[in-house]
Amino acid sequence: MAPILELPLSQLTKQLHEGSLDPKDVFYSYMEKTLAVHKKLNCCTEILLESLDQLETVGSNKEGLLYGVPVSIKDNCGYKGHDSSCGVLLHLEQPVQEDAVLVQVLKKQGAIPFVKTNVPQGLLSYDCSNPMYGQTVNPHNLQKTSGGSSGGEGALIGGGGSLLGIGSDIGGSIRIPASFCGICGFKPTAGRLSSQGFQAACRGQKSVPSTPGPIARDVDSLALCMQALLCDHMFSLDPTVPPLPFNMQIYQSSKPLRIGYLECDGFQQPSPSMVRSVREVKALLEQAGHTFVPFQPLRIDATFELMLEGVLADGATTLIQKLVGSPLDPTIKQQILPYTFPVWLKKTLSFLLKPWVSSLYLTDLLITDACICMKALRGDWIPLCSLQDYIKDTIAHWRRCNIDVLLCPVIAPAYNLLYCAKISTVATYTMLYNLLNFPAGVVPVTTVTKEDEEELKYYEGIYQDVYDKLFKEAVTGGEGLPVAVQCVALPWQEELCLRFMKEVEQLVKQSRK
Repeated sequence: MAPILELPLSQLTKQLHEGSLDPKDVFYSYMEKTLAVHKKLNCCTEILLESLDQLETVGSNKEGLLYGVPVSIKDNCGYKGHDSSCGVLLHLEQPVQEDAVLVQVLKKQGAIPFVKTNVPQGLLSYDCSNPMYGQTVNPHNLQKTSGGSSGGEGALIGGGGSLLGIGSDIGGSIRIPASFCGICGFKPTAGRLSSQGFQAACRGQKSVPSTPGPIARDVDSLALCMQALLCDHMFSLDPTVPPLPFNMQIYQSSKPLRIGYLECDGFQQPSPSMVRSVREVKALLEQAGHTFVPFQPLRIDATFELMLEGVLADGATTLIQKLVGSPLDPTIKQQILPYTFPVWLKKTLSFLLKPWVSSLYLTDLLITDACICMKALRGDWIPLCSLQDYIKDTIAHWRRCNIDVLLCPVIAPAYNLLYCAKISTVATYTMLYNLLNFPAGVVPVTTVTKEDEEELKYYEGIYQDVYDKLFKEAVTGGEGLPVAVQCVALPWQEELCLRFMKEVEQLVKQSRK
């Protein structure tokens, strides 16, 4: 069993196509490993028993790029006859009527979706726990979270139970669990892959679109998955997706790049290991002949408010309705409770606290939530207009810096349990690229050292407030945990972003030798 589980996806697919490996041997090896990983990490919601039937007929799709590959899928990815619960009781025993478009394409390409994975209650969290399936924990330290909302995918792949999975990302939901679990994750431009058949806890908002994307052990696997999905079958099933096949020439290019970089976004001081990871990767890329340009996001303090105004444009009414009749999971309680306050109280508190908002570093989601409610009641389109202006200004800033791609931190290392809801503000490191709708991915590059932990003792943060103290507590005790960097490109440049990620991965591997 071990040799099969150790094969990277590129070699596994090669041997499956050559016939030196049998799909059944691969399937049962991963099924056995998945059950063992789930027992340890609580990362799966159900086994897709239909995969056993598909295994018998998979030979009809032998020409597919993912022939015989077992693939895990996030809970909210539709699979006919199964729930897409989003971690809420309301969606239990509500099986979907057809496969999501991406599931249909995976099957056409010979892949075998075989298990669904865990998510946080309501999806709008970067933890991974809900009242039905419980808490998913980190494969590297059981006292740490796997991240979220694609946390079950992160834990299962990081633990070796799957080598390719499909997640979704609205604020870092692929990239954060990939970072926490020491694997690779990729968020494409929204619209590059079909999202038909993915369940959302809060349907209807368009300002900050959720997008599906692959999670895997290495960058080549992400690229192969994108290549397999960006095919005529997907373009036919979902005509709203632009028919842009994967451009292998760009992915395989070795042209020197102009790379923007930042160590701190100016809103949340990163952990010592986050800073070190960017510095070390920057040095390796410079040695390889690439040019670096300092880059600082525009008006980063506004992105948190813009994000909430988009995702919770109805004042969180839809989210609260989805949670009615369900116990509130401890991992999201502190985040959700302010949304339940009556509008008059939100308005009052917003008015009273307004003079201190900047100095308090947006110390409560309640403030923004009150603003959302008032704007929604007035019928304002101000948030969407502000977002459009922000995207335009950022692209202009990118052009002035004359950069091809961007290197920046991603939240790391994995948090101690029950901290994610307390410090949502640190998610600016990932959700910025959802707001901008830029493709972004993460690559593990190092682990937390004793020196990082020692330096963390002196961490005070930018504002030296309660959020900075909570972040320090959240990442404490992370020695040995994985740390990643984040790679970003302009919209529709997925292949360039992946090419950049691949180069980071290769240089880090070479440096370790």
